[in-house]
Amino acid sequence: MDKTDLTPWRRQVHPEGINSCGKDNLTDVFGWTVQALLAALAFMCLILKRFCEPSATRRPWLIWFYDTSKQGAGALVVHMVNVYLASQFVGDACTWYIISFLLDSSLGLLIIYAGIKCSQFLAKAKQWDLINFGEYGKPPSPKAWLAQCGVYILLMIVEKVFITLLVQFKFWEGVSKLILAPVGNPKVEVTLVMLIIPFFVNILMFWVTDNFLMHHSSSSEVPKPRSTGTGRRIFDRARFRMQNASRNTGVPEESESEILLSGDDEAIIVNNSSTSATVVV
Repeated sequence: MDKTDLTPWRRQVHPEGINSCGKDNLTDVFGWTVQALLAALAFMCLILKRFCEPSATRRPWLIWFYDTSKQGAGALVVHMVNVYLASQFVGDACTWYIISFLLDSSLGLLIIYAGIKCSQFLAKAKQWDLINFGEYGKPPSPKAWLAQCGVYILLMIVEKVFITLLVQFKFWEGVSKLILAPVGNPKVEVTLVMLIIPFFVNILMFWVTDNFLMHHSSSSEVPKPRSTGTGRRIFDRARFRMQNASRNTGVPEESESEILLSGDDEAIIVNNSSTSATVVV
């Protein structure tokens, strides 16, 4: 087949021009490499989020995996659906992919949030503990994780159906012709729509969604630090002296007020001494 035959065929597949992004560009070696890189960066973002959590309430690695794997499974399903749907629309496949992705990350996020809240409400009302997001029991049960993962994937499918119906409006045809109009290289388009733009959007989306899926400890569950102030030391010293006095009958017992007073005197000495390195109590 000569060049005169090749060009019309390519124009028929890519109505926007020879340099348009086609469905093959999303699933060739370069396209899959970019997608794998994006997945690795998103995974690193979730690891970073765990280390940013307060040490007192930081999730164990197993709980963190249960929470993030649900989000990873749901994101993978939606991503594969977007890749397939982008090849079914007429025009530049990359533009249709990025339109679907941005709608998933904005309006779709609200749908997912509402679905998670409904699931948690049903879990408490019907005593369906397995689908209470972030709760896996003690010890953590794989059945709870599997049930919550299934519910989350179902929510993502419902969200994807809604977004797909929304994209059917003719308004998006005009948007698809303008959104990547300045870009003429298919590989540059793939890099933009599958790495650069999703990377920054996913940082926010994954961070927010992880907060939806994780268990939030109440104030009563957070351990309170033990008091180590002067009052505690005085009380311990008074109790120690009274115990010793009860054992040694030959030594006159000090009254509680005298013991506490001696403790106060020592506390004053400690506070006023700026040059003392060690105080023996």
